[in-house]
Formats: sequence, structure tokens, C-alpha cells
Amino acid sequence: MKLVKSLVAVAITVSMFSCGNQVKEVKTLNTEIDSVSYAIGLNMATQFKANLKEVNDDAFIQGYISGKDSTNLLVAQKDIQTIINTYLRKQQTAKMEEQRAKAAKEAEAKFGDNKKAGEDFLVENKTKEGVITTDSGLQYIILKEGTGDQPASPSTRVKVHYHGTNLEGEVFDSSVDRGTPAEFVLNEVIKGWTEGLQLMKEGAKYKFFIPQEMAYGAQQRGDKIKPFSTLVFEVELLEVLD
Repeated sequence: MKLVKSLVAVAITVSMFSCGNQVKEVKTLNTEIDSVSYAIGLNMATQFKANLKEVNDDAFIQGYISGKDSTNLLVAQKDIQTIINTYLRKQQTAKMEEQRAKAAKEAEAKFGDNKKAGEDFLVENKTKEGVITTDSGLQYIILKEGTGDQPASPSTRVKVHYHGTNLEGEVFDSSVDRGTPAEFVLNEVIKGWTEGLQLMKEGAKYKFFIPQEMAYGAQQRGDKIKPFSTLVFEVELLEVLD
């Protein structure tokens, strides 16, 4: 990582520190090594700003001094990269979550009516005869019950035929129309499928009504799956593979 390389490069900046371990202000760059040292310092600061929201200057300088002298180490050499990489991963995760939240908020402002239409549909649909609603909000109708094996866990691989539509009845994907069954591991698909297929046995055919939060949420998928779309699938479990 760039930050790790910067921490290694700090060894070149020896001239920035006096024997008393105090920062000595440099006002002019008289030699080539002065310029190189200063340029590396500027480069490191730029990388810190890009990767870290804050830096404890005292701890940073003490780490440099300890590393230069190889004495009084507060962190073992073998743990350095783990500490830095763990922190950077947390920062990256937080940034991605912030970006997703922002995108979801913008999508909801634009497609809020679509979200409400799905919610209203599910409220009415759950009162219809034959519709079963799970604790998660997934709704389904048993079109045909099966008698074979049942997926044991989200890591089970299955073979299915399916036919998917939006609430307007437009088909957006169909293995039935293609004439080729789909194979996948349950935890690699949308949450509504992961949960729903574990309710089925081989030979069963269910109709699922999947809330947007168990489908693609704020994402748009093609022309017919708009953000916050409630989806309808007829799914036939052909085989539990493993």
C-alpha cells in the first residue's frame, strides 16, 4: 500500500530531527538531500491526507525515532503492516458505506413513488388467500409442493427454472423463456431467493413476492428493475446439487 511505502521512506528524512528528538524548522534547502528529504515529507503528508482522517503527530514522530534506533518499540515489527492495513480497511469500509447511504438517499428522492408502490402492494397481497408471509417480509404462494431433497443451508448449490417480472408484469429475466435452467449457490443471489429456496423441496414450484430490501434495494438493474422494486418470481426447484 502507498501508506506502508511512505512509512518505509521516512527513513530518508533523518535530517529533519535533531539529537534532542525535537523537530528542527528548515527554512532553506541548500543541498540535494535537503530537497529530496523535504519533497518526501510533502509526499507523505499528501498520502496521509488521502488515507487518514487524522494522525497523532507525537506518536508518528516517536515511531520514526524508535524505528531508526530500533529501541523501545511499542509495536512489534511483525505487527506493523497488520495494524496499518486493518485501519485502512476500516476507513475504506466506512467510506463505502457513506457512499452507499448517499446513493440510496438520492435514489429514494427520485424513486420514492416506486418504493411506496411496492410497500402498498405487499400490504394488500399478504391478505390474499394462499399467500404466506415470513418474519423477514418475504411473501410466497405454493403452486406445487415437492417431495425431494431440501437445501440444507445458504451454501447449498441448486438448479432451478424461474420467471421474473416487475409489479407491472413485465418480464425482466426468465430461464424458462431461454430454455436453460440456472445453477447457483444460494448465498450468491438476492436475499429473497436465499431464504425462499430453503423453504422448498425438489420438484416444488413457488411464487415469490420479494420486498425491495430483499432484492436489489436502491440499485437499478437494466431497464425494467428500477430502484426499490418489489419483484415477483415463479421458481421451480429442479435439483439440490450439493
